This record gives sequence, structure tokens and C-alpha cells, in this order.
Amino acid sequence: MRITNIQWRALKMRLSEPYEIAYEKIDTAENIFLRLETSGGVTGYGCAAPDFEVTGETGETVMEACGQVILPALKGVDPLRTARILDRIASSLKASPSAMCMVDIALHDIIGKAAGIPLYKILGGFRDRMKTSVTIGILPVGDTVKRARRLVGDGFSCLKLKGGKDVELDIERVLGVRNAVGSKIEIRFDANQGYSVEESIRFFEGAKAAKIELIEQPTPRGKPDMLGRVTSNVSLPIMADESLMDLRDAFRLARRDLVDMVNIKLMKVGGIAEAVQVNAVARSAGLESMVGCMDESALSIAAGLHFAVARPNVAYADLDGHLDLIGDPAEGAVILKGGTLYPTGNPGLGFDPVLDW
Repeated sequence: MRITNIQWRALKMRLSEPYEIAYEKIDTAENIFLRLETSGGVTGYGCAAPDFEVTGETGETVMEACGQVILPALKGVDPLRTARILDRIASSLKASPSAMCMVDIALHDIIGKAAGIPLYKILGGFRDRMKTSVTIGILPVGDTVKRARRLVGDGFSCLKLKGGKDVELDIERVLGVRNAVGSKIEIRFDANQGYSVEESIRFFEGAKAAKIELIEQPTPRGKPDMLGRVTSNVSLPIMADESLMDLRDAFRLARRDLVDMVNIKLMKVGGIAEAVQVNAVARSAGLESMVGCMDESALSIAAGLHFAVARPNVAYADLDGHLDLIGDPAEGAVILKGGTLYPTGNPGLGFDPVLDW
């Protein structure tokens, strides 16, 4: 089997509910879709969700990578030799992890379809479903509480609150949500690099009564010692997100015991193959993993889900980046029931996006 045809297309999608985090406001998401046809009659699909603030990419740079790197490297090759293909393009796409991820996802889709098996079973098949958190961006306290109540009413049992701009308001919002939703709903908090060490500790002390589950990336990504100081001074689990961009970051964080948990996003690390390696480092260091996401089509959310349910060390999922996208061509690639995500059960990623290629 050989790759005979390669196509790609960029698509901008509006969000039905724009949101704000510590360093930006988001109302649209640009995803790039990749289609790999093979001589064996199997077609694989991938998706990139570039985010300049996180991955250093734009839709334009990913499109350029498709023409300049991906097309010449993949045309005519055996798609089942994934390690060889990914190694061949790794150096050229070192600064473009979501483009690398897009290729990785499409190749894994082909593997599952060629075998006639859902991808998560090939990756390990540890479980067949996973609860996901759902995110609430930075809003006034009253609006935050109102949205939390609505999401719980929709069946979600785990809420992730964004913050990092004002410690005292963040404390008020978290306490307000806890009072509104009761004690059985899990609450996570993500400061998106917005705090100093002192502010992180202040948030921990002020929000104790809310009994939150974890604090994600409280301090700036380029200052790992700050992250370590927070971890050493609070009793809640501290999770690295923006501080973990690749396998080397995972090793450094684990070796110096700077965090308790890591957020593995396929778009950051470059796909499923690399995510498996990052998770192995975390597991060896006794760190639990969460699989997170960007503002992504359900196609790449499906890839994250297949990886998450396959591995025993992945204890958490934050795979809600597709929920507010308007016009997602892969809507239906994952199944959501009562706050729990399920793969479709079909071979590969389990879904072919509907696009005018």
C-alpha cells in the first residue's frame, strides 16, 4: 500500500460561545484538515489546530508546511511505516507541532482502518470511554455561576474554570460555583500562566473551601522554577500545560519533580506517537497525565480520546474543544453522553469528515 494522493484544506469556524483566558479572547478557530488516499483503498484523515500563543503556528504556516514538507515527504510512501515517516519529517516540522500532529493522526487513522479495528484498541484498549471536563472562560462571577449550573444540568460532572487575571475574583468565582453546584461536581482551575508564585499560593489558600481537584499551569511557561515552588508550597496537585511542549520538557519536569501532573495535548507534542512517549516519561516518574486539547474539530478530539482511553496512566480528559464550533465537518466523530466521551466504535478514528476537497 502506498499514499497516492494528498489533499489539505483550511477551515475557519466561529465559536457559538466565545471565551476569554488569561492572555487572549477567542471567538474563532482555524483548523487545517489533511486527507491521505492510498492504493489499498483506505483513506486517512488528520487535523491541525494551530495556536500562535501555544504552538507558535498560524493557519498560513501549516498550509505552507503541507506544500513544502508533507506533500513531497509522503507521496508514494507506505503509510503503515509510521515511525519512518514521522522521523523523516520531524526536523523540518520541529517548529510546527500541530502540522506534525495532523500527519500523525492521519497515519494512525489509516492503520486502524487497514486493520479494521478502532484505533484505541491498537493503542492498548485500557478502557472504552472517558469523562471529560468542560471549560468555563473568564466571566463575571454571576455569569460564571449561571453557566456552571447550565453545564451541570446538561450532564457534565467536571467543570474547568479559567482564571489568572485577578486572584481575588478567581477565588470568588470558584467559591461561587462550588456553592451553586454542590459537593459532588469536580472543579478544576486553570490560570493559564497568569499568576506569580505568591498569587498562586494566595489562590490556593483562598479557594480551599471549594475543594478543587487541581490547579493547571499557574505560572509562566518559561520559568519552570516558579512552577516547582508552587508545587512545593501547596497541597493540591499542580499540572503543567504550556510548560510541556515536547518529550524533553516532560523529562525536565519529571526529573526535577516540578509538578504533580502533566497535560498532554496532541497539538503541542506533535501527535499520538509522541504523546505515548511523553506519557511513558510521566508514568515512570509517578506523574498522572491528562489529555487536553485546543479549539479543535471533533476529528482531532477523537484522536485525543483514542489515546486517552487506551493508556492506564491517563487519568483525566479535557476534551471539549469541539463543543462550540459552528460548522465542524467532523461533528459526530466522538459521542458525548452525560459528560462522558465514547469513540464511535468504527475502524481507525471512526469518522470521515465531510469536506469539499
